[in-house]
Amino acid sequence: MQRTGLLTFVGLICAVTQAQPNWPQWRGPNLNGVSEAANLPTRWSPSQNIVWKAPLPTWSGSSPIVWGDHVFVTSPSARRKDAVAKARRRLPSRMGGRSDPGGPDLLLFCFDTADGSLRWKKTLGSGNQLFGKHNMASPSPVTDGKRIVTMIGTGVLTAFDFAGKQLWRRDLAADYGEPAPGWGYGSSPVLHEGKVIVAVMHGWRTSTPSYVVALDIESGKTVWKVGRETDATRECPDAYTTPVISKHNGRSDLIILGADYVTGHDPATGKERWRAGGMNPEKRGNYRIVASPVAVAGMIFTPTRERPFLAFKAGGSGDVSESHRLWSFSKSAVPDVPTPACDGKYLYMVNDRGIVACLDARSGEVIWGPKRTALGTVSASPVLADGKLYITNETATTTVLLAGPEFKVLATNKLDDAYTISSMAVVDARIFMRTSTHLLCIGEQEKK
Repeated sequence: MQRTGLLTFVGLICAVTQAQPNWPQWRGPNLNGVSEAANLPTRWSPSQNIVWKAPLPTWSGSSPIVWGDHVFVTSPSARRKDAVAKARRRLPSRMGGRSDPGGPDLLLFCFDTADGSLRWKKTLGSGNQLFGKHNMASPSPVTDGKRIVTMIGTGVLTAFDFAGKQLWRRDLAADYGEPAPGWGYGSSPVLHEGKVIVAVMHGWRTSTPSYVVALDIESGKTVWKVGRETDATRECPDAYTTPVISKHNGRSDLIILGADYVTGHDPATGKERWRAGGMNPEKRGNYRIVASPVAVAGMIFTPTRERPFLAFKAGGSGDVSESHRLWSFSKSAVPDVPTPACDGKYLYMVNDRGIVACLDARSGEVIWGPKRTALGTVSASPVLADGKLYITNETATTTVLLAGPEFKVLATNKLDDAYTISSMAVVDARIFMRTSTHLLCIGEQEKK
């Protein structure tokens, strides 16, 4: 092959590799909140750039996932007066879901990406409960393009094909004990090389050991299961984080964050390769971790209960707490709930109060911020796409910032005040946003 032809061929391969027409899991194709999508809208409102919206029965932290012309989202059923008392828990009234705990059933919806029409709906189980900002539909589904796998807070995993046929079902609560973090189970499953990987970390209100388990995606059978050891006490063993995969120097590590440590595991066997501490330096009793780790470009970023926010080099073996630590950050933008977004050059973080900062990913140097930019309380994680950073608060208002070294607010987009804690999905030139009332498809539309 001539050099010109070879370069063209390589370019085509790179284009295919970089193209991301799907959003197969929470936080996107690479679990870092980043999309290669272009021509995304900067502004929208109830009467502008809403391609379609489909009704949903109630709220959930579960985010939509998209594959081809299918978009999937989980939700509790609609509120039933006779089930409200059973669904409620005694939790602070400031928690947004308190006014509508939803109904008893947990559901999976499949919509058409073109027009929002409902393709099918399936019941995943029952026993929904309210845990402040969590209900039993908090985990987001995942897909490999052939199967959709769901996890609900009761511990039930179910796989369907794209026509809605159930392929298998596993009850982890029956097999290994009920997932019992004090604020409800919130970790989403991840897929890696034909395995569905689930982390269950708890200990505050249960004596059942924490564990990580991998299931075969075709059969649902257990491939491996390992304990997740910790010396964390009181509330600290509980974690609501989703695992991620770090790929660096030809090696893949499964990253698990929570219970005062971040650990790297062999995805093929579950064996722990390394661990780092420092998540709870003062050994406080309330350091449960909500925001998930981010792994990109040979770096691993680990939120805690706000401070400190730590960055580590990928890889290593044994205790890498000091040998692989890159930097620590403890200013006001560090998050408790929202997971940061990172493209390998810049790390963008927003805290629960809407304060945002941009850091140099490798050095931790502040590029801009912290600045209060997002209105109200933020629980959804930011999304980086098309040169913009999208930050959505709990009343469905999205602040759009210019990505990169210059701080600039491009737009503030307000919808209908619906309770919103779910993160966006971004595919092609469309944004999929889930509120307590609707799943919305947002995109640029020609002015009439």
